[in-house]
Amino acid sequence: MSDFELVWDSRCVVAESPVWDAAGRRLLFADIMGKRINALMVDGGARTSWELPDIVPSFGLCRSGRLVVAQRHRVVLFDPRDGVVQDLTDPVDEPPTNRLNDGKVGPDGCFWVGSMDERPDRQPVGALYRVTPDGRIGKKAQGYCTSNGLAWSPDGATMYHSDTRPGIIEAWDFDRATGGLSGHRVLAILTSEQGRPDGAATAADGSYWVAGPSAGRINRFWPEGRLLETLDFPVPGPTMPCFADGQMYVTSLREGKQAETLEQFPGLGGLFRMTTSVAGAPVGLFADI
Repeated sequence: MSDFELVWDSRCVVAESPVWDAAGRRLLFADIMGKRINALMVDGGARTSWELPDIVPSFGLCRSGRLVVAQRHRVVLFDPRDGVVQDLTDPVDEPPTNRLNDGKVGPDGCFWVGSMDERPDRQPVGALYRVTPDGRIGKKAQGYCTSNGLAWSPDGATMYHSDTRPGIIEAWDFDRATGGLSGHRVLAILTSEQGRPDGAATAADGSYWVAGPSAGRINRFWPEGRLLETLDFPVPGPTMPCFADGQMYVTSLREGKQAETLEQFPGLGGLFRMTTSVAGAPVGLFADI
């Protein structure tokens, strides 16, 4: 078993979207169904939480100090300093059974966010969007059950993405000046036993680390799709890794777990970490100023 420790027993139904705020020396993560963003100060362990008006599937840091936040059907700007929430976009044109899901700020200074079908049978009706600082929404790809796994290579030249239900990890060549995508390829297809891909992060060496909650593990791939390493996770529900200041933080979920599993693994839904020598790729900042 890998040497993870539980650092915040938050008991989220689904904890997701860990983001390293180096300037603030804090690790932020979302409590999706709790409509909350949590912050852990890495020096001293102080904790803060902010309530939002709707679910929080994902978010990113802004140049202004605000956060760009995906809600169920729109993207907003949230200022943790005064609690002000401002609509950035109109509602996304999506089926009513869909909601927004995994999102990250790209090297182009825009917020990339995908959608998912919330119905149990997960039909391929989701899409991937690019949201600009002036609130324009562009659909960049579609046909996903659960858009997930967004991350960029350290040089910003490759964008990674996954679709959880069919287990597909894919990549494009990325133009950081325009946000243009080209050269699409499928890197891997994972089964439930291997850990179907969920949230992900890239390391400074170019490797792509992706949570596999169906198998209780973190899978590490080289850019061409070769599996390099597998880390066993201490609870059966990791959702996304994040590199931060000599640590790897990983969020987890309680959703869909039986009572016996929750009794055996009470830390499900919490924030975990382990010491690592691996550094993370640069964290993108939304270009709101």
